[in-house]
Amino acid sequence: MLWPTRAVMATICALSVALGGSALAQSWPSKPVRIVVPWPAGGSADMVARIAAEHLTQVFAQSFVVENRPGASGMVGSAAVAHAEPDGTSLIVSGIPSHVIAPATSANPGFDPLKDFTHIAYVGGSPIVVTAHTSLGVRSFAELLALARRGPAVIGYVSPGVGSLGHLVDEYLARKDGVRLEHVPYKGGVQAVTDLVAGHVKVGAMTWTTTAPHIRAGTLTALGVSSGKRLAQDPDLPTLKELGYNDLVTTTWWAFSGPAKLPTDVVERLNREINTVFARAEVRAKLERDAIETEAMSPEQFTRFVAAEIGKWGPLAKAAIGAQGN
Repeated sequence: MLWPTRAVMATICALSVALGGSALAQSWPSKPVRIVVPWPAGGSADMVARIAAEHLTQVFAQSFVVENRPGASGMVGSAAVAHAEPDGTSLIVSGIPSHVIAPATSANPGFDPLKDFTHIAYVGGSPIVVTAHTSLGVRSFAELLALARRGPAVIGYVSPGVGSLGHLVDEYLARKDGVRLEHVPYKGGVQAVTDLVAGHVKVGAMTWTTTAPHIRAGTLTALGVSSGKRLAQDPDLPTLKELGYNDLVTTTWWAFSGPAKLPTDVVERLNREINTVFARAEVRAKLERDAIETEAMSPEQFTRFVAAEIGKWGPLAKAAIGAQGN
C-alpha cells in the first residue's frame, strides 16, 4: 500500500482548511453576532457600534447584538474577542485607546493588537478637547498652565481611563510644560464628563463627542483641540498644534476588528457593509455634528494603519504614561 508523501498530506490539510473557511463564509452568519464595545454605553464607541449593528442586522437577516464590556482601558473586552473562535460571531469596536495606547503602556495587555486580530474596517475619529470647568476661572490654555505652575494645589484632570488618548494628551502636556496634574481615570467618557460637569474635577481631556454639549451649554470651557485644523463646530478654538504641540495631532478613532484568522470572505462582506452604512449622508451628518471624520479603508489598508499608529503613538505613550501593571 502506498502512503501519501508529506507534501501531499500538507496539500490535503491546506485544502481542508480552505474548504472549511469557505463553507463557514457561505453559511455565515448562521447565528447571532456580538459586537463587543470595550467601553460603557453612551459614548462614541457605543454609538458607532449601534449604527453598524442596526445596518448589519437588516442586511444579513441575523441579529448583531451590542455587548458593552468595559474595563482596563478597553483591554478586557478586547482580550475576550482576541481569544474567541474566529467564526465571525465575535467582533470588537477597536480603537486607539484599546489597540494602540493601552497595550503599549500595560505590562500584560493579554493580547497582541496586530497578531491576535483581524482588522476589518475603519470608521473614523473624534479629536480630543482639553476643557476646564468654568468655576476654575481659566479662559485659555495659557491661563491653565499659569494656574498649574503657581499652585499650591495640584490640579486634577479626568479622562476615560488609564491608557486612553485623553490620558496621553494631558500627560504629554504636563511633562512638556513641567506642570503637575493629577490623573483621575474613569471607565469611560460618560462617567468622566459627568463628574467634570459637576465640578468634582476641574480639567478634562476627552473627545469632542463627549464634551461638545457641555461646551455649548457654557458649563465647560474648551482650551485646545487635537485636530489638524480648527473645527467647523468651534472655529475660535485653537488646535494644540497651534499652541506649540506639533506631536498632538490625532483623533480617538474607532473601527471594527475580530479574532485573528477570520475567513477572508466574511471580512470582505463586513468591510463592504460597514463602509456602506458609514458613507450614508444621514449617518455622516450625525457623526460630523460630533466632529467625527469618517474614512473608508480596505482591510489591508486598515491593518497597515493600525501598525503605523502603534509605531507612532506606542513610544510616545510609554514615555508619557509609562508601563502600568494590571
